[in-house]
Amino acid sequence: MTQILGLNYIGGQRLGAGSVQLQSFDATTDEPLPGHFIQATQHEVDAAGKAAAAAYPIYRNLPASCRAEFLDAIADELDALGDDFVSIVCRETALPAGRIQGERGRTSGQMRLFAKVLRRGDFYGARIDRALPDRKPLPRPDLRQFRIAVGPVAVFGASNFPLAFSTAGGDTASALAAGCPVVFKAHSGHMATAEWVADAIMRAAERTGMPAGVFNMIYGGGVGEWLVKHPSIQAVGFTGSLKGGNALCKMAAERPQPIPVFAEMSSINPVIILPQALKVRGDTIANELAASVTLGCGQFCTNPGLIIGVQSADFTAFLERFTARMNDQPAQTMLNVGALASYSKGLQHLLAHPGVKHLAGSPQQGKQAQPQLFKADVSLLLNGDELLQEEVFGPATIVIEVADEAQRVAALNGLRGQLTATVLGEAGELLEYRWLTELLQEKVGRILLNGYPTGVEVTETMVHGGPYPATSDARGTSVGTLAIDRFLRPVCFQNYPDALLPPALQDANPLGIQRLVDGEHTNGAL
Repeated sequence: MTQILGLNYIGGQRLGAGSVQLQSFDATTDEPLPGHFIQATQHEVDAAGKAAAAAYPIYRNLPASCRAEFLDAIADELDALGDDFVSIVCRETALPAGRIQGERGRTSGQMRLFAKVLRRGDFYGARIDRALPDRKPLPRPDLRQFRIAVGPVAVFGASNFPLAFSTAGGDTASALAAGCPVVFKAHSGHMATAEWVADAIMRAAERTGMPAGVFNMIYGGGVGEWLVKHPSIQAVGFTGSLKGGNALCKMAAERPQPIPVFAEMSSINPVIILPQALKVRGDTIANELAASVTLGCGQFCTNPGLIIGVQSADFTAFLERFTARMNDQPAQTMLNVGALASYSKGLQHLLAHPGVKHLAGSPQQGKQAQPQLFKADVSLLLNGDELLQEEVFGPATIVIEVADEAQRVAALNGLRGQLTATVLGEAGELLEYRWLTELLQEKVGRILLNGYPTGVEVTETMVHGGPYPATSDARGTSVGTLAIDRFLRPVCFQNYPDALLPPALQDANPLGIQRLVDGEHTNGAL
């Protein structure tokens, strides 16, 4: 693709009857980029929902191997996008080319990972309880269960990951893998990027014979409510702010038929430094933490926003080193002017609070984000002050010095749900502090020992989720193969003749998938 059309993708067609034109901008210079995008009308949003609904019974009933071919084809198309594509993503987001190339690999990689899941077949969750006609006092019927796609899914693009959490990102990949057609709402910060990726998806759909309406994309501000409230939409995937996620949850709950919203929203990702680690490698930890806080201009969902240590001479020395390292960090360009404005506002709130002291960082000015370090009184956590619970999206973090371990426990109990928590400790003290990681299991989706949270692997075991407000539903994840579970629901078949059963539940098990049969796992026929 060499020219931006800027029209919405609806049922395999490019449509744009609306009169509102939208503009994409260079994130570094704020200059408008070539081309305009047409905001979807309510009629076009309705058409996108209906197109997805029409595709649903066809797409969900395709063999899983066909959906796997589709995902692999998307991955191939993404990998084939060349330097022109990387250049436009860099201009829209101010992210470096190396980061974009790596993120493209992650995006195509997760498509291939879900294709592997489909070919493996365990996503069906097939269970069989065979009939017990002689059971007393009542016989048991033949009962069989597997999972089907919930229906069309609305996905909202994220600002901070223009590829991996956007058009062909994790929510889209897992929904398509589950058998759910997608209506994607392009993020206003990188609409040209979205168009390039949407074209790649459409080419893959055509190559593999997918039904029209399997993927749809709309542009525009204010169209999200029409999409979430569309009767065809059966679930929502979202990565963004707490305010935005809560608004979507409210809309979804107020529908005549409420639907689930899987929103990843807000996390400050506490880092707990244990005493022996401070004594042995305090300077190293200070250097590594400064790098983690400012990585990618702090625009990661898992950016370490709160650092907790017990008062001591070692902690004082660490804090001096950390302050110096944060003062050395350069200013960086954020994803867009909106992100910079939000960051500046968050800093103003911290600077104005009497319980917060500014330790490092130049005054925020100009078009780049200045890294910042603050120290807050532990009473803010103990007394439930909202300020320390709010994510400041950008290269800033807050240190809290607690008096003793009892106060550290109280402070951690004061935290709301998080995506991650990190414990830095020496081998012996990690065993001694086992109770600490037990406590953290109740607060977070992922616990790291002697690592830094800025980096999320796309694997079978990854959990990118956590209790509210990290996400709207702590039972799932938006990264990793378990993400498919969000868009599946169980169906039970009672006393079905074998010929009417889905292949995954038939006696012969033609798919050769793993099943739970009368409480025992098997890959074979009955």
